[in-house]
Amino acid sequence: MPLSEYLALLTLATAISFTPGPNTTLATALAANRGLKPALRFVMSVPLGWGALFLVCALGVGGLVVAWPPLALAIKLVGVGYLLWLAAKLSGSGKMGEADQARLNVSFWQGVAMQFVNIKAWALALSVTAGWLAGKPDFPLRLALTLPTMLAFAFFSNFTYALVGAALRGWLAQGARLLWFNRVMALVLVWTAYWMWRA
Repeated sequence: MPLSEYLALLTLATAISFTPGPNTTLATALAANRGLKPALRFVMSVPLGWGALFLVCALGVGGLVVAWPPLALAIKLVGVGYLLWLAAKLSGSGKMGEADQARLNVSFWQGVAMQFVNIKAWALALSVTAGWLAGKPDFPLRLALTLPTMLAFAFFSNFTYALVGAALRGWLAQGARLLWFNRVMALVLVWTAYWMWRA
């Protein structure tokens, strides 16, 4: 892969990975409510889930989603529903630990599965597949370079947001700050669900 193409890939990955979305919002909220260590379970699940999604797209299944509207609609419905459910759970949490098992608990495998109903993850996977892999004679080498690069972005973007959430824990523990923080995070999830629905 020419250096110019790889630099373009890095630019795209930076722009999409570090802008707010379902994953980064959840990483921030989990770390703010439960601490960095519990949030790492979700942070680690994102690269695995996104990597699997990327491989599915690279092997041609992503084209099926684009070509068959009922499947795309089903992915969208599940993704929007899940985000709205998480937003509802998060919006009522006002004390540290309250968002634990009863309110905001995203297991490792839920985090992996979430990537398959995340429209932003699909958009990135399909864009990278179409722009950097599809129809290229050096497809295996490009895949071997592109996949670890994108996995690194998936990890470090969410880890960065989790660090921000963890750094805010002390400040959020005072008064009703956590409740309002969680409501803002819930609104971001609702906005993301709306964006996913309109996409």
